[in-house]
Amino acid sequence: MADGTLEQLEADVLGEIAGASDLAALDQVRVSALGKKGSISALMQKLSGMPAEDRKAFGQSVNALKTRATEALDERKADLEREALARRLATERADVTLPVRPGPLLEGRIHPLSQVFDEVYEIFADMGFSVAEGPDIDTDDNCFTKLNTPAHHPARQDMDTFYLKERADGVRMVLRPHTSPVQVRTMLSQKPPIRIIAPGRVYRCDSDQTHTPMFHQVEGLVIDEKTNLANLKWCLEEFCKAFFEVDEVKMRFRASHFPFTEPSMEVDIDAAAIGKPGQWLEILGSGMVHPNVLKACGL
Repeated sequence: MADGTLEQLEADVLGEIAGASDLAALDQVRVSALGKKGSISALMQKLSGMPAEDRKAFGQSVNALKTRATEALDERKADLEREALARRLATERADVTLPVRPGPLLEGRIHPLSQVFDEVYEIFADMGFSVAEGPDIDTDDNCFTKLNTPAHHPARQDMDTFYLKERADGVRMVLRPHTSPVQVRTMLSQKPPIRIIAPGRVYRCDSDQTHTPMFHQVEGLVIDEKTNLANLKWCLEEFCKAFFEVDEVKMRFRASHFPFTEPSMEVDIDAAAIGKPGQWLEILGSGMVHPNVLKACGL
């Protein structure tokens, strides 16, 4: 770049910036003007040899030139980046009107969770159940208190349940740890007979090789005057035979404890149903609705 007045130098630098056709060329202009040995940087080195009365004004002029050159470089860089993006989008654009080429992914697939839920819905629908749903965020009262779970129960501690900020009225909100609050909402809004399943996402403070903080659950509820434990066992046996697609299934009912059921049972099946004979596989918990739950829900 030829030496000259500040005005001429500014015109030359700004002209080269405007004429840069790509980012590489623009960077070369930046180095030649503002680099350590650049034309504008060289002007600053002349300050030491100038009279004191001229040094201040000259320094201000050079700094102003440096600022204008930097701003011009930034603006040109932004323009070049936009132009490069536009060219890329134009060349990579897909014509969505073209026919799909045949291949292994021509057709979509149902997600495994959706497939399992659909199978469960169909099996229970054949037994007269309907599907009930509720919010993922519910009250502490619906998730625990109305389900006969006392305040000192371990499940209500922060280490086991995700608590959210209290509402303005002081009600504690939680990410539901089970779909049981859907049963509570159903019993509060409907009169017997009730026959529902409650599928959905649930959340617990549990994360290891076999647990995740969010998983899916399906619960069932039957409320009727003549419903008994034999009805529960029959319903579970019929579900297992249909779900595992077997004519007979060997089941084991073990006494257990859940705050919201009495009596409570863990249910195991002979793993022969899944190709592992001689082993027991725990598949679910069950029980008769606890009288305290019925009372809390006005039944």
